[in-house]
Amino acid sequence: MNTLATTTATVSLPLLLTLYLNAKLHLTKDLHTLLGRAATRRASVRAACADRLSPYYFLESHALNPHLADNEALWARDDAQGNVTSYSFKEVLEKGNQLGRWFREQGVKKGDLVGFYMLNSAEFVFAWVGLWAVGAAPAMVNYHLRGDALVHCLKVSGARLVVVDGDEGAWGRVSEVGGRLGEEVEGEVRFARMGEVRGEVQKMEMDRLPDELRGGVEGKDPMALFYTSGTTGRPKGCGLPVSAAFGHGYGTVAGTNPVQGGGERYYVCMPFYHGTGGISVMAQLMAGNTVCLAPKFSVSNFWRDIRDSRATWFVYVGETLRYLLAAPPSSLDRQHHVHSIYGNGLRPDVWQRFRDRFGITQVFEFFNSAEGMLSLNNPSLNDFTAHAVGHHGFLQRWKYHQYYVPVAVDAETGDIARDPKTGFASRMPYEVGGEILVKLPFERTFPGYWGDPEASEKKLARDVFQKGDCYYRSGDALRRDSEGRWFFVDRLGDTFRWKGENVSTAEVSEVLGRYPGVLEANVYGVQLPGHDGKAGAAAIHIDPTIKVTFDHQDFLRHARTHLPRYAVPLFLRHVQAPFSTHNNKQNKMPLKQEGVHPDKVAPGDKVFWLERHGKGATYIPFTPQDWEDLHVGKAKL
Repeated sequence: MNTLATTTATVSLPLLLTLYLNAKLHLTKDLHTLLGRAATRRASVRAACADRLSPYYFLESHALNPHLADNEALWARDDAQGNVTSYSFKEVLEKGNQLGRWFREQGVKKGDLVGFYMLNSAEFVFAWVGLWAVGAAPAMVNYHLRGDALVHCLKVSGARLVVVDGDEGAWGRVSEVGGRLGEEVEGEVRFARMGEVRGEVQKMEMDRLPDELRGGVEGKDPMALFYTSGTTGRPKGCGLPVSAAFGHGYGTVAGTNPVQGGGERYYVCMPFYHGTGGISVMAQLMAGNTVCLAPKFSVSNFWRDIRDSRATWFVYVGETLRYLLAAPPSSLDRQHHVHSIYGNGLRPDVWQRFRDRFGITQVFEFFNSAEGMLSLNNPSLNDFTAHAVGHHGFLQRWKYHQYYVPVAVDAETGDIARDPKTGFASRMPYEVGGEILVKLPFERTFPGYWGDPEASEKKLARDVFQKGDCYYRSGDALRRDSEGRWFFVDRLGDTFRWKGENVSTAEVSEVLGRYPGVLEANVYGVQLPGHDGKAGAAAIHIDPTIKVTFDHQDFLRHARTHLPRYAVPLFLRHVQAPFSTHNNKQNKMPLKQEGVHPDKVAPGDKVFWLERHGKGATYIPFTPQDWEDLHVGKAKL
């Protein structure tokens, strides 16, 4: 008996040790990720050798698969009346082929970009597939742009054909700039209204177009051109490479696609012209999952769509979940089939509250940008990885140690902090964090900004740690703890300096957002006359039911309890509605530009400040006389 026990203990000890190390170092998880990426790269090489790298071939394989061809590929909420239409994988490919033929008749050829100025719709998807069918790609222009910004984006793309779909307002916006484009670009730029050409398209043949139309498509060619948000300047074009699209399509085989297994239904109401929405739609179609789509995000319609479409996943961006959480609780909150959500920008003060209220099992938060160089994933099923934007076990920490490098940045200039003697930067500890630089060359190639080599060069830092090295500047500050969890700290330009200290707007926003009744806190720095640095300000959107009785003194107590004194906002701005971009991300630019100048702040908003040099007991109204006192130096903070 003792011999058996000893033998059992001897066998169990190595097993237990292995299990412990795997749990501690997350070896299996890392191996799964790294091997999946390697398998995808090998498959991509094989596809390139066979000249079948185009994403079109993934959709064609589904349409020809007898087990998948007639399955529902698209569930589409078509219009304001709530009508729904469904399409099989076979139908998606056929309609794509029709549009491919129509594009060919318009003179579109391999390598061209065609402007898409469209609301989310099934026809948006068909048109995208149609461009792939002829070796071309869409340039995803923000549907809401007008004037100079619209002209700029169309000029960047070089598109000679722009497809327009939406309401009359959309056609009015492009009509306003049509004449200017004719004067500012070489060659004719034509606009086609989808509603007017639909009948013509439907007469086209549905069978496949010849392979030679897609022949020679390379991994570096764009599967689509997306644009940066434009909140820090004019939008810049970023071509998402075909090689990345191949990874999305092959991801189910390799195990790297966030949505695994057949039969999943993926709801997207984020704008397709934005990377998260658009890439999600095509990635899941290429992977063989059902995509459920709506024209745009609507708090009032969101859960109706989720239930009607029987969605099991949905995609979010920025403050989307905060807006859903702000709606009054309902007995229907958990009556849905969603078990997982995928997106980026979920704030820590919303994360667990949303999971608990709506019964979400998995939050798959990712971190990336339009440039696609800093990619992190966190499929979170528990409290251990909650609030993180990515997670690396031991193997990934070892692999990326020389590629993902945190450095300190001067908050005033935005430049990398360098040693005055050597001129080189100092690597920061991961636990402290800093702006993340990505060493080049890397496993992903920085494609640069479309047609803008000067802007592309500005994203690169050279001679950082030694002469001749080169790094991509992410513009984002992150930290990674000893367990491999990555946390977002701040975006370059959002951090500001006050009283000799760097203030992280993300940290302050999280703290203020936890106060009862604050639906959203947008934090930024404002320039004040006669003061160095920037004073902290927070635009807070308060629950309308308690706005009149909002307790400023208790709110200040909360802020001072959880923040260093220098980070407590000196100014509060009560706003009527959140300042958001087109894709539900916080927009600080207009708030920074208006500052606290009484003549610039919107009449419906109210500004409060801390009296007595920022040491007051509560926030009080900020008056035009207070601004004058600041201007002439009578009031110092």
